[in-house]
Parts: sequence; structure tokens; C-alpha cells
Amino acid sequence: MSITDENKVSYLNNLNVYLSSYATISAASFELIKNLVKFQQLAKNEILVAEGEIARNIYFLGNGAIRAFSSNEDGHTYNKNIFLKNRMIGSMVSSLLQKASTFTLQALDECVLLSINFIKFKQLISENEDLKNYYIAYLEKDWIIEKEQREVSLVMDKADVRYQKLIEANPNIEKEVPLHHIASHLGITPTQLSRIRKDLKSSQNQHM
Repeated sequence: MSITDENKVSYLNNLNVYLSSYATISAASFELIKNLVKFQQLAKNEILVAEGEIARNIYFLGNGAIRAFSSNEDGHTYNKNIFLKNRMIGSMVSSLLQKASTFTLQALDECVLLSINFIKFKQLISENEDLKNYYIAYLEKDWIIEKEQREVSLVMDKADVRYQKLIEANPNIEKEVPLHHIASHLGITPTQLSRIRKDLKSSQNQHM
């Protein structure tokens, strides 16, 4: 699968829309970001960032799905997060501290990514007020509000509620991500997820 010039324009437009959803970005600032972008493709199951590796780049997911997972000493994995297209992804703590990532980023499907060198991106942020505003809004929404809500949900919400919240936020996730990965993300077994989906479908049919 090759990335055409037309595809690149489309992906860059989507990146602009994404950044601008947090704060107004000037055309000049976006041109500076475009100059840092490198297009990258991943095959299904290919590793983007491995646990223990320093994350030098952040990525805008143009197409496909990515999971962030951690492994314990027994080799069991837990999906920390699942990302679908038109989201910024990366191992942010690793990039900020320039230390080893505590999780792995792996493609769940064929993916197209817009790769941006993190240090150069941070330099642009320090030099441009509009990008600084974007970065503050991004950190507040994605790394404080959403993170806290997910942590509270894992403790306070029953599994069926967590599942429903996930589907509401990502209506197409079951079409793009295998169910066993969704179960891991929710902190339940595939059997539990199957039962939840069956019960919800039965309940919906009764109300039709």
C-alpha cells in the first residue's frame, strides 16, 4: 500500500483539523509542523515503539488502529489504551523524559502515521504562542481529564458500563479492533465481554 500525494494532503488536512480542535492554529504555524512530518506505514502487528525503547517521535494516526500494552514477568499483556485514526499517539512520558517507554505501541491493522520528532515539535511550541495554547489544551484534555475519568471508571464502574462508555466514545471500534483486545482494554476477559455484549443486545431487542 503506497501513500499517494493526494493521500498525504488528506492526512495533513486531518492533522490540521485535529490540532485546531484544541486551539486556533495559524497557517504559518501549521506550515512549520508540516515541515517536520514524515509519513510512515506499519503492517498489521508491527511494533511502532517497544517497551524499553526511548520514544523519539510522536505520531498522528492517519489510518488504522494502534494498541498500547504492557507486559508482566509472566508474559501476560494488558492493553493500556487503544487508538483509532485521527488521534495523536505516542509514549509521552518517554518522549518528555527521554527515558525508556513503559509500554509497547503495536499496529492492530495496516496503519499510516504522520511521524513528528518530539524535540523539534517542543521547540516549535516554545517559539509559537498558538502552538503553546494547543499543547496546554491537549495536555489538559487528553492527559488530565480523560486519564482521570478512565482511572475512576476502572474502579467505580461495572464492566458493562465501561463497555458502553467505550462504544459511545468509539462507535466503530468493534469493526476495527479484535474483541479480545477490547476486553483487555476494559480489564475483563473475552468471555465476560461476550456475555456483556449478548446481554445488551438482548436488552435492546426487548425494548424494540
